[in-house]
Amino acid sequence: MHLLHFSEDGHGPALGLKTARGIFNLHRAAMKLDEPIPADVHEIIADGEAGLDRIRALLAGAGDLDELYTSEEEVRFAPSVLRPQKIVCVGLNYISHAEESKMEIPKSPILFNKYNNALTGHGNPVHLPEDAHQFDYEAELVAVIGKQARDVSEDEALDYVFGYTIGNDLSARDLQFRTGQWMLGKTSDGFAPVGPYLVTADDINPANLAVECRVNGHLRQSSNTKDMIFNCAYLISYISKYMTLEPGDIIFTGTPEGVILGYPEEEQEWLVAGDQIRIEIEGLGALENALA
Repeated sequence: MHLLHFSEDGHGPALGLKTARGIFNLHRAAMKLDEPIPADVHEIIADGEAGLDRIRALLAGAGDLDELYTSEEEVRFAPSVLRPQKIVCVGLNYISHAEESKMEIPKSPILFNKYNNALTGHGNPVHLPEDAHQFDYEAELVAVIGKQARDVSEDEALDYVFGYTIGNDLSARDLQFRTGQWMLGKTSDGFAPVGPYLVTADDINPANLAVECRVNGHLRQSSNTKDMIFNCAYLISYISKYMTLEPGDIIFTGTPEGVILGYPEEEQEWLVAGDQIRIEIEGLGALENALA
């Protein structure tokens, strides 16, 4: 199931479902059929399987009513997850990326954070801060937690995932390495695009997904999540030993090789306003954002 948030005619964000006919407007369908519906994916996550069953029932009850469907070209996407309590990010989680960045291969996951101000949706412009110049992309699989996870085992960890989405861990490298803490270069407004969809976990095997990133149509990253140092199950188990993961929390799981930081210094051409970044992950769609 591909869920999303979108705005239409200046109203929203509303909850939608991607179908072969277009975006199924769940709010409009609920009003038409006089049925209750969760307001966003966080309420669906809270309701568990019952929330997903209500969506399936709405879709079945709507029949062929054209007014309940909208073309993706006619809407503005909001972040696929609107209000996570925590945005946990993992650094250097592919051996090749650690090597290209000339950093030691980690023996434990390297964790840092972003904040909700960094969230933005598919298709929305990202405005670059003026006091920085070394802007970089990072294509990432993002796991969305579905139920409270505290000290869970690796074997059970994926049972705590509601679904997966695409993320771009945008970075200002000159700010990132200004001090020993990475946060400043990671969490400017709009530096965490996520979307377009939140795909429920039953449709995805996170351990074997092709990942690609293109800038202005040119391929920059091409890898597979099977090359992670620490896979999704390990990450969730590890993080949950030190902090309780709550429903709706999101985990950026790291990026593969091919980022600008990994190029020889004389070949580094940092992102600038006007650049278009497209990240595609197998089964999850494509996330596109332009810099402004």
